[in-house]
Amino acid sequence: MKRLIVLAFMAQSMFVIAQSNSDIYDIIDTVSEERLRQDVKTLANFGTRHTLSDTLSNTRGIGAARRWIKTQFEDISKACDDCLDVFYQKDLVKKGTNQRIVKDVMVVNVVAIQRGTKYPNRFIIMSGDIDSRVSDPNDFTSDSPGANDNATGMAGAIEAARVLSKYQFENSIIYVGLSGEEQGLFGGQGLAKYAIDNDWDIIGVLNNDMIGNITGVDGVIDNRTFRIFSEPVPPTETEQQRKARRFYGGEVDGISRQLARYVHKTVKSYMPEMNPMMVYRLDRFGRGGHHRPFNDVGFPGIRIMEAHENYTQQHQDIRTENGMDYGDTFEHVNFAYTKKLIAVNAITMASLASAPPAPTTVEIGGIVEPSAKLKWNTVEGAKGYKIYWRDTTSPTWDNSRYVGNVTEFTLKGIVIDNFYFGVASVGDDGFESVVVFPNKIMR
Repeated sequence: MKRLIVLAFMAQSMFVIAQSNSDIYDIIDTVSEERLRQDVKTLANFGTRHTLSDTLSNTRGIGAARRWIKTQFEDISKACDDCLDVFYQKDLVKKGTNQRIVKDVMVVNVVAIQRGTKYPNRFIIMSGDIDSRVSDPNDFTSDSPGANDNATGMAGAIEAARVLSKYQFENSIIYVGLSGEEQGLFGGQGLAKYAIDNDWDIIGVLNNDMIGNITGVDGVIDNRTFRIFSEPVPPTETEQQRKARRFYGGEVDGISRQLARYVHKTVKSYMPEMNPMMVYRLDRFGRGGHHRPFNDVGFPGIRIMEAHENYTQQHQDIRTENGMDYGDTFEHVNFAYTKKLIAVNAITMASLASAPPAPTTVEIGGIVEPSAKLKWNTVEGAKGYKIYWRDTTSPTWDNSRYVGNVTEFTLKGIVIDNFYFGVASVGDDGFESVVVFPNKIMR
């Protein structure tokens, strides 16, 4: 018995060490504030990146911007022995599709894929938006530097590629600049359709949109808090799934919400100085972002952004009124803060890209019993599994137990009625999949 206790302690210690992967801390340290500053400056200096702006000039307009972005990805690929597959993904959007499409336009995304060594068709996606706008969404000629909205997100995707391309991962990572966001989320729609047409298995989409402002219009200054927006359940759920939620719970446990919790957990583990704020909403009130088109077709996706917006610096003509400077210009961006949020993205993607797939089926039972029972399918590449549970009112998974390489387990003394439960796969190096909420009942 004594020998078994010692062996169990050693196994638990090795598991903890594996979870504290030093590469994660190296990734955090490698993100460069200066490179982000230079890239945002370059993007802002294209004058306007409006979706309908000039595509022929080499110095102004969205055409010049997307060619420069593609060149950056190609240079990164050269530095890692052609580890990135870089290409344009594009769709024609016809005049009159909505009120913001006043002429035919080719919406062009810039995509860079870092293929996984074991699961090349499983993808974690980080997106930023290429396009910008001023007060009139149809004004495609006026200066619209879009420094924070959204050169910060675009520069962040490029910087994440620079950092993570130095590593190899089991799953694939996509860094992408999406166009057409301000005109109606067309870039995201196009890439989501492309993903379906090419049978991509998407682990999650991290949409970065405005990640450089720390001084809110309400006067609050905060360089540590950021918001994670996630919808509660997918819009593609079936009527049967909706009805089951009435009796078994899960109103706030959809796939996008689990992705948001994964970001929260990863940040609290490796960047405890940061304050990730879970926002139980698809996006800001009545507004939208480029994760939504992926959500619309059933993919998990979230929005990562600053906690305190300044509305005088977004979607505004550059001007001064009553002593107030309006416009989304370079000097308003806090690059130390942007660096932190890019590190948040990078460590989340590194962790997910290093993890085995999540279980597809998780069964739960224990009705009118003193213990909760869980059962799940075997996952290729998993060395074991971890059960999570939390109070039904808690936003995060607060309790967990690593149960080893088994496919069912009983949590004795934990009453099923008082908690929500989930299961994650764990790889050899300790990296975990997203938690899967039970999707089947054991009788």
